[in-house]
Amino acid sequence: MSESPWEIVIGLEVHVQLRTRTKVFASAPWGFGEEPNEQVDPVVLGLPGTLPVVNRVAVEQAILFGLVVEATIPERCAWDRKNYFYPDNPKNYQLTQKDFPVTLGGQVEIELPGPSRNVMGEHKMIRLHHAHLEEDVGKLSHSGSGSLVDYNRAGVPLLEIVTEPDLRSAAEAAAFLNALVTMLTQAGVADCDMEKGQLRCDANVSVRRRGDTQLGTRTETKNLNSISGVRDCIQYEAARQIRELEEGRKITQETRGWNAVNARGYVLRDKEDAHDYRYFPDPDIPTLKIARATVERLQKLVPERPFHRQRRYMEKLGLPYTVTSVLIADKALADWFEAAAAAYPQNPSGIANWVANDLLRDLSAATSAPDAFSEPSVAKVSLVDCRIKPAQLAGLVKITDEGVISKQQAKEVFAEMFRTGQDAGEIVNAKGLRQNSDAGELEKIIQEVIADPAVAKSIAEYRAGNEKAINALKGPIMKRTQGKANPAMIDQLLRKHLG
Repeated sequence: MSESPWEIVIGLEVHVQLRTRTKVFASAPWGFGEEPNEQVDPVVLGLPGTLPVVNRVAVEQAILFGLVVEATIPERCAWDRKNYFYPDNPKNYQLTQKDFPVTLGGQVEIELPGPSRNVMGEHKMIRLHHAHLEEDVGKLSHSGSGSLVDYNRAGVPLLEIVTEPDLRSAAEAAAFLNALVTMLTQAGVADCDMEKGQLRCDANVSVRRRGDTQLGTRTETKNLNSISGVRDCIQYEAARQIRELEEGRKITQETRGWNAVNARGYVLRDKEDAHDYRYFPDPDIPTLKIARATVERLQKLVPERPFHRQRRYMEKLGLPYTVTSVLIADKALADWFEAAAAAYPQNPSGIANWVANDLLRDLSAATSAPDAFSEPSVAKVSLVDCRIKPAQLAGLVKITDEGVISKQQAKEVFAEMFRTGQDAGEIVNAKGLRQNSDAGELEKIIQEVIADPAVAKSIAEYRAGNEKAINALKGPIMKRTQGKANPAMIDQLLRKHLG
């Protein structure tokens, strides 16, 4: 298939609600699901005589995000008024950071889909231009000829993360958002629940002839509220622009909306420029100086970056890509795995398989309200209430490796551990599951089985080169030992006696 003569250029503006108890310039609390207009106060509503006060936690979370993405933290940041009239904006201006944002630069590593789910895809760095703090606005609900406004969301601390125009496809944009959500949630600065409006995205899209260096005229599609919506919107808008240019028409700089139901974009208004908002420094909020001591303190809270962790697991512990992809998606799960691996470092791969498959599966099944928007392999489940502790799983892997129980018996033991929280050894002793590894006793049983005329044909086939024929001899041995014979030892002794 020949390469398209057109290149898509994408920049994203991602708006993330930060995890604070109160709003960014007011003491009013905020949260999802409250009755309309309950989480307001005079500052949020912009009543005369009120003054804003900066939420220190919101600023520190923004700085922490900057450190996670390796951004530059300037020595000061300041707020400006972005002036516009709209019903969801009670003050008729929005407090934001135009000229002195809280972070500058930075980068996010993304992984594109591989040829299959079991194969690592291409990795790419997406540069960030900056991230700035601002206040969210209210929420409008339209019904018939009227509209209702809820100011509960107004004043919620919002971090706007602006990328450079480094993205070249809808798939890259989706990969960027997935990587960004993982970094934000693992750093503890945001929950990023798109269903609740905690993360929204504006997509700036333009196209140009492949090989051109000058950017084409861009459009901005506002308030995309799902990763699939961002992907579908970009695909639609890029195709629309290419069609317009190929038919000899020009692209108009405009602000657009997205109808997810019909999978179609539409024009909202001509695109505004910065001068349309009449920005000026806010007179009520002084310039904020960021102490180096604060930055150094927050630097200690930066978690290991997900893809760094994955490479460490693969290179140092020898874990496969598929398992590491599951572990790094959930920081709590990865931390739990590391605690178990530290308790029994001889077999990190075995422990990882139990965590990524059995433990995660059973936790997901036990969750009363699983997250319908997550893949089963990365379901958002809590390990806090899990009855199995890391050291206990390590103990199960250890006694399995030592041949005390078989791998099949280990499944039974794990299920009981998950249900009761008992140690593996206690369950093995209580249920009499300990394998028979007595070589002398097993040799006697094997000799008796080999002497049985009923298996003579299988013995002849094995000696003639049919490896699978040996399995017909294992069943009678397991039956005589009531299923407790060590399978590895049976195989070894059988081969010895059959020659």
